[in-house]
Amino acid sequence: MARNPRRDLLAGMTVAIVALPLALGFGVSSGLGAEAGLVTAVVAGALAAVFGGSNLQVSGPTGAMTVVLVPIVARFGPGGVLTVGLMAGALLIALALLRAGRYMRYVPAPVVEGFTLGIACVIGLQQVPHALGVAESGGEKVLPVAWRAVQAFAAAPNWSAVALSLGVAGVMLAGARWRPAVPFSIVAVVAATLAAQLLHLDAAATIGDLPAGLPAPSLAFLDVSALGSLLAPAVAVAALAALESLLSATVADGMTVGQRHDPDRELFGQGVANLAAPLFGGIPATAAIARTAVNVRSGASSRLAALTHAAVLAAVVFAAAPLVSAIPLAALAGVLLATAVRMVEVGALRAMARATRSDAAVLVLTAAATLVLDLVYAVIIGLVVAGALALRAVAAQARLDEVGLRPDLPGGHSDEEHALLAEHIVAYRIDGPLFFAAAHRFLLELSEVSDVRVVILRMSRVTTVDATGALVLKDVVEKLNRRGIAVLASGIRPGQRQALESVGALALLRHEGREYATTPEAIEGARSHLEHAGLLPARHHPLPAPRPHRIRKAPR
Repeated sequence: MARNPRRDLLAGMTVAIVALPLALGFGVSSGLGAEAGLVTAVVAGALAAVFGGSNLQVSGPTGAMTVVLVPIVARFGPGGVLTVGLMAGALLIALALLRAGRYMRYVPAPVVEGFTLGIACVIGLQQVPHALGVAESGGEKVLPVAWRAVQAFAAAPNWSAVALSLGVAGVMLAGARWRPAVPFSIVAVVAATLAAQLLHLDAAATIGDLPAGLPAPSLAFLDVSALGSLLAPAVAVAALAALESLLSATVADGMTVGQRHDPDRELFGQGVANLAAPLFGGIPATAAIARTAVNVRSGASSRLAALTHAAVLAAVVFAAAPLVSAIPLAALAGVLLATAVRMVEVGALRAMARATRSDAAVLVLTAAATLVLDLVYAVIIGLVVAGALALRAVAAQARLDEVGLRPDLPGGHSDEEHALLAEHIVAYRIDGPLFFAAAHRFLLELSEVSDVRVVILRMSRVTTVDATGALVLKDVVEKLNRRGIAVLASGIRPGQRQALESVGALALLRHEGREYATTPEAIEGARSHLEHAGLLPARHHPLPAPRPHRIRKAPR
């Protein structure tokens, strides 16, 4: 992707406009206040941009992290949260030095979707007290807190707060469908603030006074005697920061051509950011998938965009603190309610539910555990169940082969195979189950093919496909198509079709008529494609199809 400083600056300003109400809202939801959210967005956002492993990532306070922090605040207070952030930063740097980043990509897609659904539900429930205009009762679990808020509202209704929160959420959701490029969150918050001021809505509580500048760095919060009791929360925060940051970086890579993040450097950057943010009173941070997506869609091509986002928010802290302090808490609750709704990708959930019963079970279990327990336990439970179900499916097929995707060395090709390679066609045979554990290696190896015009995927020996494998296959086809490489498939078995259909992988192949029953038919289709594209001379008689070659499993 070519560098364009002007476009990076514009992208950074756009992201800052989107990030401002989110930073304020997540700061309030965490229990440390709006100032902590702004400080995190500025300090962590800048440091993660400089030291992280992605050119497009935007970091700061996120809803997922807020969900983890609420019970920590309830048990250990604000000082405990700052200490946990410091410890989590050190753990992330240790993970980076141990080169643990590559293992995060093995999280199955149903676990990620269930995790996201559970987080969205928790964020929505967290906003109930402010949305109803009642005082928070405190507590670690969101369900009882939300229920007590409903009871308090029933005893003394505050319709001003309800109107503000629902108005902001409605404007954001409707505006996103009407004009996705317009930052309706800031428009809605400004309108709600003006309405509260002009209509003298005294019942609508506001953020309150904010300092005009960043506080001086300090370690006054650190209590060495409490480090032992805070270790478990710090591990949870570090695990969440690693998982969400690497997922966000993967999403950013998938939205672009030619960008690839360094997972270990990304962990290091997040570690540095989380070491520094608590010194200024900031909460633990992670990469933000929504803000990163806005950054990419706005045309960002380098780290300058994320740095610009942090600089603009710093200017807000220094120059506009009095204006920001007048924002009603109910308006910020509306922003986060809309954010929670937009986190739920109905199409992705439907695809997971339809892929296989195992994928559906993992999704539901992970979402329920996220809502009832906590995020880290939810991911662990999801991984354990997904792994157990995967082993069960493999055992049912009486095979434990890995996915094989290595074409033979040049000296091992037959004459027919050399003829295919000379025509810039390569055929891969996939052996064994296409599960989450092997799917990412499949993506890395296959998406790096070069000097070919057509890739043929021979899938007759694939024993089982889960939702993650199907999604990765779809991602491979899209990546290669963007590079001008046509992807054809042959021998897809009936048992694989449901998972591939549910995520849209089959539709992608059918759209161009690139699914074939047998390999010889796929080879003829590949040659016809090259002829029509003017890349292969027209011929009157078909060339002989190559003898199938076995793709040997990589040595362990």
